[in-house]
Amino acid sequence: MGCAPSIHVSQSGVIYCRDSDESTSPHQTTAAAAGPSSSSAVHGLFVKTDAAESIVPSVLAYQSRAAPQHRGGGGGNRGGRGRRCCGVEVETQTSQSSLKQASATETEIGPMRLTQDPIQVLLIFAKEDKQSDGFWWACDRAGYRCNIARTPESALECFLDKHHEIIVIDHRNSKYFDAEAICRAIRATKPAEHTVILGVVPQIPAGQEEPSVLPLLHAGFNRRFLENSSIVACYNELVQIEHGEVRSQFKLRACNSVFTALEHCHEAIEITSEDHVIQYVNPAFERMMGYQKGELIGKELTELPKSDKNRADLLDTINTCIKRGKEWQGVYYARRKSGDNIQQHVKITPVTGQGGKIRHFVSIKKLCCTNDSNKQTYRTHHDEKCAGDQFRSESHSFRCKNRRKESGDVKSITSRSSDAPSLQNRRYSSMARIHSMTIEAPITKVINIINSAQENSPVTVAEALDRVLEILRTTELYSPQLGTKDEDPHTSDLVGGLMTDGLRRLSGNEYVFSKNTNQSHGHLSVPVTINDVPPCIARLLENEESWDFNIFELEAVTNKRPLVYLGLKIFARFGVCEFLNCSEATLRAWFQVIEANYHSSNSYHNSSHAADVLHATAFFLGKERVKGSLGLLDEVAALIAATIHDVDHPGRTNSFLCNAGSELAVLYNDTAVLESHHTALAFQLTTKDNKCNVFKNLNRNHYRTLRQAIIDMVLATEMTKHFEHVNKFVNSITKPMASEETNANNDSSDCECATSLKNFPDNQTLIKRMMIKCADVANPCRPLELCIEWAGRISEEYFAQTDEEKRQGLPVVMPVFDRNTCSIPKSQISFIEYFIMDMFDAWDAFAHIPVLMQHLANNYKHWKTLDESKCRSLQLPSENNNGS
Repeated sequence: MGCAPSIHVSQSGVIYCRDSDESTSPHQTTAAAAGPSSSSAVHGLFVKTDAAESIVPSVLAYQSRAAPQHRGGGGGNRGGRGRRCCGVEVETQTSQSSLKQASATETEIGPMRLTQDPIQVLLIFAKEDKQSDGFWWACDRAGYRCNIARTPESALECFLDKHHEIIVIDHRNSKYFDAEAICRAIRATKPAEHTVILGVVPQIPAGQEEPSVLPLLHAGFNRRFLENSSIVACYNELVQIEHGEVRSQFKLRACNSVFTALEHCHEAIEITSEDHVIQYVNPAFERMMGYQKGELIGKELTELPKSDKNRADLLDTINTCIKRGKEWQGVYYARRKSGDNIQQHVKITPVTGQGGKIRHFVSIKKLCCTNDSNKQTYRTHHDEKCAGDQFRSESHSFRCKNRRKESGDVKSITSRSSDAPSLQNRRYSSMARIHSMTIEAPITKVINIINSAQENSPVTVAEALDRVLEILRTTELYSPQLGTKDEDPHTSDLVGGLMTDGLRRLSGNEYVFSKNTNQSHGHLSVPVTINDVPPCIARLLENEESWDFNIFELEAVTNKRPLVYLGLKIFARFGVCEFLNCSEATLRAWFQVIEANYHSSNSYHNSSHAADVLHATAFFLGKERVKGSLGLLDEVAALIAATIHDVDHPGRTNSFLCNAGSELAVLYNDTAVLESHHTALAFQLTTKDNKCNVFKNLNRNHYRTLRQAIIDMVLATEMTKHFEHVNKFVNSITKPMASEETNANNDSSDCECATSLKNFPDNQTLIKRMMIKCADVANPCRPLELCIEWAGRISEEYFAQTDEEKRQGLPVVMPVFDRNTCSIPKSQISFIEYFIMDMFDAWDAFAHIPVLMQHLANNYKHWKTLDESKCRSLQLPSENNNGS
């Protein structure tokens, strides 16, 4: 060190050691004497005289030093520099690593950024032994500042001076001092509130029952440490305490500043639990309401008197809003303890805590200016100013309300002042013009033709045409009606759940859609380049062009991050980077962002499902007929659409979200709720950050064309229009192609058909829709073990939805998916018969992919066999191999 430390001996025999550039506050040691010729350094730990046996230092000051090369009694210099001051030798060696570790660290709690000084440790040991040495050198290795105290009095004095974060008390022998009494004495002081106290206890003899830790906890200890003089063991214990309790306590200490701010805030603040139990009120709240804290804390809001000046449904409106996680603002009448009614402007903010649930409600209240006869007499100058400011800040919302009133008033005034007969004439003339319009829509032309044909048709034909017109006038032209043969509860529930948007239920039961922005995807690093992947993953990806590719194996080895790795491989194969003119790093960042917004907590709609759909889409694009019918832009759009098609899926159906009145259902008017959200969010995530914006180098026209193609494909995955898409594909693609092939009857028909399809953009759109639809629900066409796994996963999601619907009192969309009664084989049979068979027949007729139909036949037979044997559930392969 640059300057020699100085050793000072007080009249009371207290020795303290400090560097010349340190503060004058002592690291104290007590000695009976310290003569110039009677000193030597022992272990480099503390100052010791020749009369060592008669001198017991009470506090030993530690300075950062290198660990000893030899543990033992000598007082050698150990690579440092021995200095002599006042006749006392002190070792002053300093370790560079310790200095580095001892630097202050930064941490955050909410929006606050805190700086934590190096950790201070107090060792309370009556005598030096291997255990105290172990903790001493562990502190040195960790870069902590350390003191040793030998007596209870010096320990308490040193702690009150230094406020150590960690205290280690020797609890092995009560001969020298009472460890529990020392702990209680320290705990009785105010600084000890945030200190971690560790008790060193003797090893438990073999065969002896381990004692209870309750006496230690009751005395004030936080942890116990079984006697172990190993420096590594002591180091591990101290570091765990630092990264656990010490850092947590450090953050809690910062809360004092937050509460200080609340205590001095002029606005009245009230904090309640999620059950509306009052947990905190500040002095401004006490002054405003006339209560003392003790009268409020611990009480439910319902126990307090309410003002009768609020409208009857206001509380219900507030509760509905805040329970959905939304902030509520408005004017509210409250009743003071004296019985007076006061008008407040209130802002209630829900606070999300552990588990993503609302844990607290924070209410900020200001007095409003009122002209009521019951106007509150209590008001400080600041409160009046705030009320005035608040009145002005609310003017915008009041103006909005007044506009609505004014528009209604203007309408009524106009009606009263206008000439009633002329108004009626105008209405009649408008209706006449509407009836005389010729709306040349295709369906209108068809209806007009049928109407004309009816005039000269026999009665039986006219009646038949009436039934035709009745069907044509409905909106669900492509949705088949279940006949009596299909009245199976599994089929009815499945169709009802997937093909309806649900009915809005005004019961107050609301489902809050919440994003999982902190997805845990393990610690597997993302490759720097597409070729830089771990060997185990690379081996799996070698088989990615096969239809039998096992996505669950990839899910396991990538820690539930299959989409990034599979996506990079597939996009490289199709030259997506070249088409988009973006770098590989940008594409990699995009995949990371998209995968992070899939919910890994979902059993089915997670990034593994997205990777599976992407794989199926790429497989279809490799087929000759598909490849020949689509352009490069179509291929890129299809791959991107497959990747994003279920991003941020909450694991619930559209029907559920609509019935629950979720934010998304309100936002998208109960129409294609999830599909609209997937596309909108995907484009928001992509374009908001240049690092992952794969579209940033596209020109505007290409971008708009690509965007529309992606949106169209994702919206096609909505099941309410399933039969419309299938019927259009069959009538516009499959049947004309079959007719052409029959007429041509030669080998070149495939190429000619593909060329003709490529010339019609509408046909290309139908092909892309059918392709992503088939990829989205291709599970029944996968190998049997994959089919079974997917069936179990989707069933679990439906079971969870049914459980939640019952819990929230919502309509149960698919009652048959009750985890206690559901037959998974029956549900799979219904799904295959109703949705899969016809669609894949049509797709196979176009794309010629026999392997799909072979697997479909085998899987259908498997489910039939299980159903006939009355199996209600199934044994997933993953249950036998510790999978998901």
